[in-house]
Amino acid sequence: MKKKKNKIMPFTFKIDFTNRTLSNPDSHIIRKLSSMKGQYLDQSIYNGMLKKEDTVLYEVYEKLAPEIEGELIQGLSIVHPGKVGREYFMTKGHFHSVLETAELYFCLKGQGYMIMETPEGDWSAEELVPYTALYVPGRWAHRSINVGSEDLLMLFVYPAHAGHNYVTIETKGFRKLIVEENSNPKLIDNPRWKGKNEFKTSQ
Repeated sequence: MKKKKNKIMPFTFKIDFTNRTLSNPDSHIIRKLSSMKGQYLDQSIYNGMLKKEDTVLYEVYEKLAPEIEGELIQGLSIVHPGKVGREYFMTKGHFHSVLETAELYFCLKGQGYMIMETPEGDWSAEELVPYTALYVPGRWAHRSINVGSEDLLMLFVYPAHAGHNYVTIETKGFRKLIVEENSNPKLIDNPRWKGKNEFKTSQ
């Protein structure tokens, strides 16, 4: 990707399914079990797993752009298979710092769900299977969950100036959870969730 005076030239990139990466990524984010403190229901199982190994839960490869209106950031999200107790491996989940910005996901491989909610209390859970496109409107926090036995791979695109706000979800979690029941994913209320998710502006 060539940059000139804070502008970028047209470019292409390829998704490497074998190595689970993008060609020439600008960034590679690795999220481990330790980054999910307080997000799983069964903290005793979480703590026990963490003592044994700080497992990689998911990775993100990005093609970056200037963080200004009119530009787009795109990349590849990879959520690995596994569970903490009855809960599946998942991403931290976030609002965008610029709350009204949307995001587009396209599932390439695997099986999962996207849990979403707004500060006002609306929520949604959408299934993710290969060749499914998911539009996440502005104001909706979102979290990817892998309910399958292989990596969940998704292409994503969002406005470059959107930013990420993790602190709101880290504080209270999501209203809804997906757990395994009788070998199948099941949507349940989060028993630890109370009140409402006030949008916090700090990062």
